[in-house]
Amino acid sequence: MKQYSIRVVYSSIIKTYSSIKIIIMKKTITIAVMGIALFTSSMQAKTILNDPTEKIVKIAKPYGLSSFCNAILKGDIETVKSMITLGEDVNEKSLGMTPAIFAARYNKAEILKVLIANGADLRIKCDKGMNIKKYAELSNAQDALAVINEHWKKK
Repeated sequence: MKQYSIRVVYSSIIKTYSSIKIIIMKKTITIAVMGIALFTSSMQAKTILNDPTEKIVKIAKPYGLSSFCNAILKGDIETVKSMITLGEDVNEKSLGMTPAIFAARYNKAEILKVLIANGADLRIKCDKGMNIKKYAELSNAQDALAVINEHWKKK
């Protein structure tokens, strides 16, 4: 009879230990996943102080297309104009290319005219070393190429 009792107790201890081990493993995995999620943020905030009395917070996506260039790709001329009015830099590169290069590459001639009117420098090359004319030619963007040629001669 004593042998039977010891086996039952031993068996229940083993089952309890296994249950505790599974619970600990689940908690460890959950904590690890939460920790990784906290440290892998896709956006970072930058604080820019132009005036000591004024704080401007700009959200920057370190990896990916800027919202300004995204509006250009979509052909949303009103959003592009609004963003320029709000202070968007018409020469700031996104994914290694200027907004003007995006407009030329995707044949957005009207947007290209707006960018040029607001100070876009057509001579800035992309990070790969190609200029705006080359992108327009490779993309067969005839409307954009006409705008580029018209303004290229003026400079």
